[in-house]
Amino acid sequence: MPRVLDDFRRTQLAIAALFCFLGFQYATWISRIPALKTSLDLSAGEVGLLLMVTGAGAAASFPLVTYLMKRLGARRLALLSGLCLVAILLALSMAPNYPVTLVILCADGVAVGCLNVAMNAQGAALEAAHGRTAMTQLHATFSAGSFLAALVSSGMTALTSGIATHFAAASAVLLLLLACARPRLLPDDAPAKELAEQEEGKTRRRMARPTRVMLWLGCTMVFAEVVEGSMNDWSALYLKDVAGASAQVAPLGIAVISVVMVLARLFGDGWRSRWGDAVVVRVGSAVAGIGLALALLAGGVVPALLGFACVGLGVAAVTPCLYVAAAAEGPHALSLVAATGTTGLLVGPALIGFVAEASNLTWGMAVVAASAVIVSLCTTRLHWAPAKASPEGSMEAEVAEETAT
Repeated sequence: MPRVLDDFRRTQLAIAALFCFLGFQYATWISRIPALKTSLDLSAGEVGLLLMVTGAGAAASFPLVTYLMKRLGARRLALLSGLCLVAILLALSMAPNYPVTLVILCADGVAVGCLNVAMNAQGAALEAAHGRTAMTQLHATFSAGSFLAALVSSGMTALTSGIATHFAAASAVLLLLLACARPRLLPDDAPAKELAEQEEGKTRRRMARPTRVMLWLGCTMVFAEVVEGSMNDWSALYLKDVAGASAQVAPLGIAVISVVMVLARLFGDGWRSRWGDAVVVRVGSAVAGIGLALALLAGGVVPALLGFACVGLGVAAVTPCLYVAAAAEGPHALSLVAATGTTGLLVGPALIGFVAEASNLTWGMAVVAASAVIVSLCTTRLHWAPAKASPEGSMEAEVAEETAT
């Protein structure tokens, strides 16, 4: 029994290294946007295009990711895309002009799309192989990687204004994470490969036309990512301009959402084991939507922070559960859901801005609350796997089976 647990934990840590890798890589270059803006003499609009082209690359990677998942498998695709992301980070530090930077960041988006699908496929395969939940904790390590990159960026910025040294040091950290992940990732001829084999057996007609389940999953993921992306982009402005918070208090909106979400993700797998993904997603998204709506009705700084905490708590396990559900449908569905999620991240904050300009930011944030409620409603159209056994339950079942044998 200890060996079974060791295999699960070691593989979980290896996959967690991939999630940490992606969070670290993204936060590394995004934290040096001011330096890139200065070195390339960019306007605010040109910076916005840089950010958009990265997301566009990730969203457009869907056909390529589907093909590569079938040909390479999740393990090899994860390692290959990880190496590409390291090379892209180094290339970004040497970009001579704005057009080249656009091309590099578009390539970054494509590589991010590949790694995102591959690492979530590995996480879903781990759960399937061991009958235990792990995905929400894996997603928590993405946030941990982003936090670690922010600390490193702060230290490197204090040492040098240039980005070449910073990105070189960050690349060393990324290569170390890949080296830690490589030995214990699920092999492509094991459960992770089965995801690709399932999709290979589907007809060309189904490949060309997404199934009803895939469309519902994609729709649900869009609204879920609208909630996450919009809260990060608009919470501070809402606190300052609508709730009347001071300049010192306004950033606490992002802090509250981030901290509550990370903590919830650390405990989220236990909730999934106890109640199942369906309950966690439906109740969680409802809590997020209703909590934020009540905060908007009440007004003020304290209600707003409480509402933001409800959002962080409620949506923490939503996207991990959706990735698990998509992976069960095969790599084609997983790629589609990942791409639609990126679309939600791109469209959501802009949509809130349009609504706020047409009316006010309170109504804009009401769109976020409504999106969370829509997530809860959409999940009623999906088939969810039953709750997986808790770690203790899994051990007892294995002991009972061996005793009977």
